[in-house]
Amino acid sequence: MRKTEFIDREGNAIDMIQAEFAMKIDDLVGDARRIAITGHTRPDGDCTGACLGLRRYLLDLDPSLTVDVYLEPVPAAYDMLEGFETVCLYTEGEYELCFVLDVSSRERLGKNATLLDHVSRVVCIDHHATSEGLGGQDFVVPEAAAACELLYDIMNKEHISLETAECLYLGIIHDTNVFKNSNTTRHTMEVAGALMAKGVNQTRIINDSFYVKTYLQNQLLGMALMKSLIFCDGRCIVSVISRKTMDFYQATHADLDGIVEQLRVTKGVECAIFLTELQFRQYKVSMRSNEAVDVSQVAAYFGGGGHVRAAGCTMEGSFYDVVNNLSEQIVKQLDEE
Repeated sequence: MRKTEFIDREGNAIDMIQAEFAMKIDDLVGDARRIAITGHTRPDGDCTGACLGLRRYLLDLDPSLTVDVYLEPVPAAYDMLEGFETVCLYTEGEYELCFVLDVSSRERLGKNATLLDHVSRVVCIDHHATSEGLGGQDFVVPEAAAACELLYDIMNKEHISLETAECLYLGIIHDTNVFKNSNTTRHTMEVAGALMAKGVNQTRIINDSFYVKTYLQNQLLGMALMKSLIFCDGRCIVSVISRKTMDFYQATHADLDGIVEQLRVTKGVECAIFLTELQFRQYKVSMRSNEAVDVSQVAAYFGGGGHVRAAGCTMEGSFYDVVNNLSEQIVKQLDEE
């Protein structure tokens, strides 16, 4: 199997590679009748949109195929996507082919990683610069703003239905923060425009999946903002939601969506950190930055990954241990600036 990674989006070379792969994505199924699709733990909009978009695309190509999507529980905000109700965790079953989307390593699959032990072929489609590949056919383009953007590039455009387009559009708006993040390129906007031409109702998708919050989400956001602390002369901000709070409100990780982004837009802040206590002395770390800090480097240092402006990891220790260790790496970059 050919491995393609770190491809420059500029010039003819990428066009030739994408054209080659575009022919394969329709033919890749071959004799396979059972296909699995999976993505990373705590699926976000890009991961969910990519998985459900590819599911609809393959079924439109051949309705007789069995195409199953395996993800951890998907946030209810994405329930407008076709196929949302079919998503489940992998338990058993053999597949001829598995597409792994928006995943930089096997560890990021969580419990669904066992799926890879029960498939004949694996195709990984990803846009993380920290991607390790999965040993099958890996198609990694870090320049792509979202996995959904990359999927669009390697799909046959004539076969993209409205339902597929809605999934891909949702993924793109979530990984670009509605086209505000620095990963948004001219090509990203062209893809978004092409998806809108399929009939996508961009206003409904943006409002319902991105801006509309439940009362619980607003409560948790308020708590996080009240408990936030600034450091590094006001250039960094951090907040935390404890396990006790999560249990008391019976909250899920989906209820915390948007908190780190709200911290990031604090005036004067360059880097925002949001911690979720998973269990005693263990935290899920979400980081966002504006211009000076490459948070993917910080996350990678602690065994995580992500993008230049959005990344995360899991860390052990007290709240202060975690913040001190993170700040040490962040300050190095701020000092270099």
